[in-house]
Amino acid sequence: MDKKPHIKPYLYGMLAGFGAIALSIIFFFLIYRFDGFGSAISTLTGILMPFIYGAVIAYLLKPVCNSIEGFLRRFIPEKMNGLINALSVALTILFGLLLVYALVMMIVPQLITSVTTLYYTAQANITKFMNWANHLELIEKNEQITELLNSAYAALNTNLDTWNTWLKNTLLPSMQNIVSGAAIGVLNVVTVAKNLIIGIIVAVYMLASRKRFVQQGKLVLHSIVRPRWAQLITEEVKYADKMFGGFINGKIMDSAIIGVLCYIGCLIFKFPSALLVSVIIGVTNVIPFFGPFIGAIPATLLILIQSPIKALWFVLFVLVLQQLDGNIIGPKI
Repeated sequence: MDKKPHIKPYLYGMLAGFGAIALSIIFFFLIYRFDGFGSAISTLTGILMPFIYGAVIAYLLKPVCNSIEGFLRRFIPEKMNGLINALSVALTILFGLLLVYALVMMIVPQLITSVTTLYYTAQANITKFMNWANHLELIEKNEQITELLNSAYAALNTNLDTWNTWLKNTLLPSMQNIVSGAAIGVLNVVTVAKNLIIGIIVAVYMLASRKRFVQQGKLVLHSIVRPRWAQLITEEVKYADKMFGGFINGKIMDSAIIGVLCYIGCLIFKFPSALLVSVIIGVTNVIPFFGPFIGAIPATLLILIQSPIKALWFVLFVLVLQQLDGNIIGPKI
């Protein structure tokens, strides 16, 4: 009789896991086996995308909004609750926009500088290679290599007409497809920008009405299920929100610390494109498990083109930094 209460939690956990796996399998089966269902889900997602953006933005900015509201309540009387709510939402949105603006202003100039540096570095390396190849005694003295190069040059001249025909009959007609693809790309950018603008408006509404939504959700929940189950569901949702929100906030803080440490290390070891590399490492560190590797690859390539030796030292530096994050900084946060 005493063992049964201990068995129930494990039984409920097994049933919940099995139900989640079964529902996931059914969902993906419906998407991949029935084209109409998949297209309907895709259309519905496209329509709801601005609201999804707004919900994500509002959820990420909710801790900031709550902190600002708590700070304002110390100086503004309680009877001016509407003013407090409006100011907290406005300051929260302003904080988010300034944060995005700061990231863009850090990334774009560094990106332009890095691309320009890479262009001139690659051009200088190609020039050095061509000079080395022209003055190489092996090619000048070896008649077979010289004949091979002459043959390749003659073949290139022979096939020049073929290249011209391909250019006229194949490449030029395909330019229409390229232009169409560029137009589609511009249209996609405009669509994303429109969804973001609408999403910001939705986020403002959701942040301003967040407490009312909570109360309405509780009323709907109590009207659907029994009070005991409603209380249990409410506690579980609060716990999930606390854990998930804490994980996101902690991960963002951890990534910011890693980005600052990476920037300091890049300045100390004089790695090129220090700010851009640090932003890449810090932003991709938000992604669990694979984020550090995803960020290290493009950052290493940026340094590799300019200085292969420094790229090797940068890889070692990133490994040490990730060990520091995984064993000390991350667990502490």
